[in-house]
Amino acid sequence: MAQRRLPELIAFTSSSVHFVGCVNFEYDVVIIGGAFSGAATALALKRKRPQTRVLIIEKTAEFDRKVGESTTEVSSCYMTRILGLTHYIGHHQLAKQGLRLWFSNRPDQPFDDCVEVGSRYQSRLPGFQVDRAKLDSHMLELAVQTGCDLWRPSKVVDWELNSGKGQRVNAVIDHGERSATCRWIVDATGRATMLARKLGHLRPNNDHPINAVWARFTGVKEWDSYEWRERFPDYANRCRTSREWATNHLFGRGWWVWIIPLHGGDVSAGIVYDSRIFKLAEGTSLAQRLHAHILGSQVIGGDVRALSMLPYYSEKVCDDGWAAVGDAAGFIDPLYSPGLDFCSYTSYYVADLLAGSLGGEDVADRLRYYNQQYPITYRYWFESLYKDKYYYMGDAELMSAALLLDVSSYYLGLVRATYRDPESAFLSLPFSGIGGRFAAGAMKFYNRRLVALAKRRWATGYYARRNTGWRDLYDGFVPDARIRTQIWHGLRRWWKCELINSGLLLRTRARVPASQTSATAATEACEV
Repeated sequence: MAQRRLPELIAFTSSSVHFVGCVNFEYDVVIIGGAFSGAATALALKRKRPQTRVLIIEKTAEFDRKVGESTTEVSSCYMTRILGLTHYIGHHQLAKQGLRLWFSNRPDQPFDDCVEVGSRYQSRLPGFQVDRAKLDSHMLELAVQTGCDLWRPSKVVDWELNSGKGQRVNAVIDHGERSATCRWIVDATGRATMLARKLGHLRPNNDHPINAVWARFTGVKEWDSYEWRERFPDYANRCRTSREWATNHLFGRGWWVWIIPLHGGDVSAGIVYDSRIFKLAEGTSLAQRLHAHILGSQVIGGDVRALSMLPYYSEKVCDDGWAAVGDAAGFIDPLYSPGLDFCSYTSYYVADLLAGSLGGEDVADRLRYYNQQYPITYRYWFESLYKDKYYYMGDAELMSAALLLDVSSYYLGLVRATYRDPESAFLSLPFSGIGGRFAAGAMKFYNRRLVALAKRRWATGYYARRNTGWRDLYDGFVPDARIRTQIWHGLRRWWKCELINSGLLLRTRARVPASQTSATAATEACEV
């Protein structure tokens, strides 16, 4: 792709394609990418301003099978309250029963001796286990039903940005050439990050070197089966909800595994690991390497995926004439499933901004806010929740303290606001203002302390020592004053770890174990 720069014009064009005599169309908005973020932006925009002429350009003939994904309380609120997907999700996706964490400290540890952390009862707020290909397809259908035009499959081969004077997108569809002029271009191309990449705004997050391998599985053991109830009666009787509908996480030092059930019986499972701490098992193929880590199931052929250096962000997410939404603006980490949260905030904010602009509003201040606040939101979210977390996630005491404090903070800062007034909440990016800075500072502080405690535990041989023989089944999170119970629970666990650390300060530094992680029994327990 060659770049030409003219006065107030940025153009990217492919030298192998010539648009002589191509058909021209006029729109108000062209959205490149028809998956969740692009379709949600189109749907919200058409509902706010029905007369808007919207074109969606989607490169694939049909969405391929993506990783199974969990929604959070915030993204679930967006899908049900803002987008109105309650009926669809209830019939075509699975209800989610919170997060469930599993830990162990030796390979031969019995399953019912592994540490379990999670909710005892049903989730208080809706969450879902979604098949993204199905969800994306439904969202795109809804956008078309509201009056959006769709070019599919269609490949964008060049585009021009000319600020308020009009933008142009050229694409190939059905072996023909088409050109669309518009006031706004929305980049919803996901990890392809089309605009940020070509405009030079894309940046890797080198402070967070994580990688992922995942696939669909069949034959995975059922968490709530009659067989397990017979073999582990205490395990079965302690929990009042279904463990199988939760997002089950298996943890070790430097890695975690997700197990997500999908509608129809398949299971999405994968591993995310920090390359500074953990190395994935060797194998001749990705499927073999993943299967070596997740035992007791069968990989669905041709369904294995891998990504290295997952996190990235765009230093600039909009300007007069264009804006990026969802993963096209950035991505951090799949732990806690924040991806759809970012899609929700960015797609709704941009849709509202475009509706205002097309209605004659001066949106210069709103563009400035989006450009300034998005990098702040990304940085604070990363530093408060994920920075160096992989050092302590294999220790049940440390990670359970983090879970309680992380999720409680999420409920206090975001969940309460979105359910109180969704339309207003999604127009303000997380960690905005003085309150956002204070929350980020408090969360960064306890996260740094947990990292320090983990490193001392590892150096003294105490790491994961108490990953055996206990369960922490709490009542669940609620977005009101009762959240204080979980906050105090998390604080007490953290402070207890600080007291243990005081004793470890007096110990002679022990030799670091040769194994990269001793917390593998929870994974192998899936064979039970």
